[in-house]
Amino acid sequence: MRILSLVAGALLLLHPVAIHAQTVWDMPTEYPENAMPGVGLAAFAKHVTELSAGKLTIKPSFDAKAGIKSAGMLAAIAEGKVQAGDAFAGALEAEDPVFALPSLPFLVTSIADAKRLSDIARPHLAAVLEKKGLRLLYLTPWPPSGIWSKIPLKTVPDLSALSIRTYDKTSSEVFSSVGAKAASISFADTMPKLVDGSLNAVLSSGDGGAGRKLWEYLPYFSEITYSLPMSVASVNQAAYDVLPSDLRAAVDTASRQTETELWLALSTRLQQNYEKMRQNGVTIDSSPAPAIVAALRSGAATAQAAWCTRSGPICQQVLDAFKAGKP
Repeated sequence: MRILSLVAGALLLLHPVAIHAQTVWDMPTEYPENAMPGVGLAAFAKHVTELSAGKLTIKPSFDAKAGIKSAGMLAAIAEGKVQAGDAFAGALEAEDPVFALPSLPFLVTSIADAKRLSDIARPHLAAVLEKKGLRLLYLTPWPPSGIWSKIPLKTVPDLSALSIRTYDKTSSEVFSSVGAKAASISFADTMPKLVDGSLNAVLSSGDGGAGRKLWEYLPYFSEITYSLPMSVASVNQAAYDVLPSDLRAAVDTASRQTETELWLALSTRLQQNYEKMRQNGVTIDSSPAPAIVAALRSGAATAQAAWCTRSGPICQQVLDAFKAGKP
């Protein structure tokens, strides 16, 4: 009996996440509370509490206060530093090229397109997470990405004057192709670089609280509809598995409810963001110069081809399904 007790104790030490997961899941994001990922975390926490009758609590944290940014989120969850988390998909490409799929440039131009691509991408994203010991909870859609800048963008040469924060490898390649100084930087690390002047532009939707920070430094926004990207919310599979069946069901239902609500919210989110931006002095260019868009699209075609090389057969499989209109 003593030997069995020692073995059981050792197993618990090896899996501390399992003990904690019975009551509380820490779930961080690097984005503000009122950006789409923050809204998703709050909704998910609320639904889990209600559906589990308080037996399982989600403890969200925002603005990278947990010290974890998107690029390191999957590792943090897999290692049990936190039980769950939200990460911008494009920032995870170093984990697997498939994570860059939702933010491929100029592939989707509407919410309907974004939803269709989300449905196609879901099983591929879930499979990659599964290999890492994680479980997909829900996907968070973002409004269209545009260019926040310190000066208005009127001609193609204006692009080469940008020192721009991009959000994944592909977007860095696109903006570098037009002469901009581009660097993929987490949103949490972007603000200090705007303050010290090393950045004068940001590729982002500026959704929610993110916009409130950007308009303090970048008073111009060019609506290029670069992409409608996504964030990925996931949980440590062991933390999920240790739950009794009723709580696993509560988590699954809360995940579905959260994602449904986020897609519904997206339909009015862009206009809400634009209204707040204009109220705070942002000039929105809803019809950028065709030459600017054409230059970026040219770079995007090359960058997408490079992504296809990195991602292998999944590229053609996904893009064929998307172009055929199949979910």
